Amino acid sequence: MKHIPTIEDAGDISGKRLLLRLDLNTPVVDGKVSDPYRIDQVIPTIDALRLKKAKIIIIAHTETKGNTSLWPMCDYLNGFVKVHFAKELFSAETVSMIADMEDGDVVMLENLRSDEGEKANDESFARKLSQYAELYINDAFSVSHRKHASVVGIPKFLPSYAGPLFISEVDNLSKAFTPTHPFVFILGGAKFDTKLPLIQKYLDKADSVVIAGALANNVFKIKGFELGTSLVAGGDFGIDAMLENSKFVVPVDVTVKKADGSVEVKGADEVLSGEYIADAGPRTVERIGELVKNASLVVWNGPLGNYEVGFTEETEKLAQIIAHSEATTIVGGGDTLASIDKLGLMNNFSFVSTAGGAMLDFLVHETLPGIEVLIS
Repeated sequence: MKHIPTIEDAGDISGKRLLLRLDLNTPVVDGKVSDPYRIDQVIPTIDALRLKKAKIIIIAHTETKGNTSLWPMCDYLNGFVKVHFAKELFSAETVSMIADMEDGDVVMLENLRSDEGEKANDESFARKLSQYAELYINDAFSVSHRKHASVVGIPKFLPSYAGPLFISEVDNLSKAFTPTHPFVFILGGAKFDTKLPLIQKYLDKADSVVIAGALANNVFKIKGFELGTSLVAGGDFGIDAMLENSKFVVPVDVTVKKADGSVEVKGADEVLSGEYIADAGPRTVERIGELVKNASLVVWNGPLGNYEVGFTEETEKLAQIIAHSEATTIVGGGDTLASIDKLGLMNNFSFVSTAGGAMLDFLVHETLPGIEVLIS
């Protein structure tokens, strides 16, 4: 990969207005940020730019259930640094607020996705945003798989650079491209079709590729196992060939929820009609743990079960195992992060990615649209 321009390449930025693209898309409950992890990761970036006496204009989006404003995120940040909030993207008041900025000031614009031009990558929308500033910095790796105006449009109009969190994501996730061995890649969650390129690529690169969560249901289907009411994607995805590969590891037992609401651990081939596969089983986690114990590198994305509806036990067991291994450990994905945060294990991993979809896209393609526009 070519050199990605960073803030250090920008030279003296004191007194300059810069657009700082951040990912502040975090859960909000009763008007307050309930999970500040992503926001906490960018506070050092804001502090560093303030020390350089730049005028910082934060642009970001939110698209969480029941909340369409970035005000709760601004309110949270105000506990660390004074941030002025512009209620509209483009208004006389916003223009005046930016014009009156002094060195080290921070202004946050309202939700980028309040304008259709953001998702549409509308050139005029990107140009209007770019006119607020002299430089652009992308420190939102986690949205850089999207060809949105704030990611790939603005760099057409301004000198553009990557922020420190962005570079940290690239550097750490890139360890999977030339891995130390043994390398264990653990992939949970759902949507087998979207995860297929990852599985295919890392069956070649890794020593073990572990499939869990609803992804495994597609494997059970090909094996002819009963799935009951479990989630399964259409298609065979070439799974027969994968099963012939000794590196391909699938659950040997599962946790099922029965029609009466009771829960039971069973062999993967013992599920009955009317039952729902909700989680992996303990023997599966024990098997994964043996692989992790001997690994030099572990990359993990996605839960082992339906985490959002309370089937957390096996995912959290695995989190404990990986957190206390001696391997280099790289983790990402919303439910995966929720599990390690709940257990207080954030600092026990070598690297915790803020990205979900962007992490997976980068691991497949080894670049992202948000990277390409910076190095072009």
